[in-house]
Amino acid sequence: MWTLFRSTPKFALSGCKKQFSIIPPVQLRRMYSHQHPSLADVVERLQNFAPEKLAEPWDNVGLIIEPATPIPISRILLTIDLTENVFEEAVNTKSNLVISYHPPIFEGLKKITQDNWKGRIVAKCLEKGIAVYSPHTAWDSVRGGVNDWFGSFLSNGYDEGKPIIPNAEFPHCGAGRLYESRTPDSGMTLEQIIMELKEHIIIPDEHIPAALVHPLNQKIKSIALCAGSGASVLKNQKAEVYITGEMSHHAILDANHSGTSVILTHHTNSERNFLHDAVKILSDRLMGISVMSTASTDHDPLKLDSFYTEHTE
Repeated sequence: MWTLFRSTPKFALSGCKKQFSIIPPVQLRRMYSHQHPSLADVVERLQNFAPEKLAEPWDNVGLIIEPATPIPISRILLTIDLTENVFEEAVNTKSNLVISYHPPIFEGLKKITQDNWKGRIVAKCLEKGIAVYSPHTAWDSVRGGVNDWFGSFLSNGYDEGKPIIPNAEFPHCGAGRLYESRTPDSGMTLEQIIMELKEHIIIPDEHIPAALVHPLNQKIKSIALCAGSGASVLKNQKAEVYITGEMSHHAILDANHSGTSVILTHHTNSERNFLHDAVKILSDRLMGISVMSTASTDHDPLKLDSFYTEHTE
């Protein structure tokens, strides 16, 4: 049922204790088209892949913005962040649904006005009839989702990975992943891990922050990783290496003093390229969608050494 990044039957939905029960979108208006599915149908199919109950309790996932007038969904734009540039791209590409990995509304909005960029986006989405769906930590948790993609660069010398914090109802899913070498001689050296990780997240020529307490030629037996900001998930986890997007100074010191090396990719580098795989996964589930693409205007707001490079050339 699931398309996965590693060809192992342990990742199949049938391996879970229960089948996912999809929450009926009772508050959504259904409008059918001979050519394109309704918003309600698309939301239901998205939740077939990663139900909202897989998300962390603090998160804001699911349908975030629903226009008053329902229209068939013909074009979908995927993005990590729904910025104003991405919104303009959605308008220009005539997309009527944006799947924004990070929820554009996270903390409560007290006003929807033009003096705040998030307020402007909400108002313009409603004005233009563009719906917004955010999966965030539901996609992190699900098998075949962000964390499984993040760890898929590891060699077959490691196991398929298990959730660091299993989901209470679906324990094969959950936050983070812990990988362990299959045999005493298998695995990758620390240098191989760093180089393969950079290729995987498509920054092969850039430096990435690393706080290492192991020599580069040491074979690593255990790796704990978490996409995004993973300090709270990785904390106190027994592993030789932590890999995440970002971590505080003090969390890095704690890890190093516990004998764990830390490798950071910057926040969205640990998530962004999953969207290309998500297009393939969802294309099989969302029949009737004319165009599904990733936003070309979506990018990490941080650029490593860009200021220094421009002023020294």
